[in-house]
Amino acid sequence: MTERGALRGRLDQLWREIAKFGAVGAVGTLVNFGVFNLVRHVTDLHVVRASVIATVVAIVFNYVGFRYFTYRDRDKSGRTKELTLFLLFSSVGLVIENGVLYAATYWFGWDGRLAANFFKFLGMGIATLFRFWSYRTWVFKALPAREAVARAESFLEKEPLRGEPDERPVARRTG
Repeated sequence: MTERGALRGRLDQLWREIAKFGAVGAVGTLVNFGVFNLVRHVTDLHVVRASVIATVVAIVFNYVGFRYFTYRDRDKSGRTKELTLFLLFSSVGLVIENGVLYAATYWFGWDGRLAANFFKFLGMGIATLFRFWSYRTWVFKALPAREAVARAESFLEKEPLRGEPDERPVARRTG
């Protein structure tokens, strides 16, 4: 493959990843806004507290979507570490998202329903950029090429169980 073809392949792969991340994120955004507005409508919680609850619900939803859709082909060997890092970076995103809302509400007094939804959306946008970078860099790591090939070819090296036919490829001898 040429250098230009390899670059195009990497860019295509990145765009597919962004599209999948965006699809999960879009549904997560609906979950986040739905829970946010529901909590604000049925309770007397302050705007930022309602937002934090909604963000936590969306984080849980997004983890499932990212692990089993966006990054399903990524390394799955360290789930505890993966989940810990996901929660760590999601918490930073939660602070970014709700920090923007907090500043708008309590520093500038923009606390109407429309303003709250606008600044929540703005905070989510900023936090999304951070989350995309951190999740793909630290949480859902791509398998190294050598390891991926070794895993894909490992079925060739496995010995058949007793009584099972040997389905491994046979090397032809020339001579």
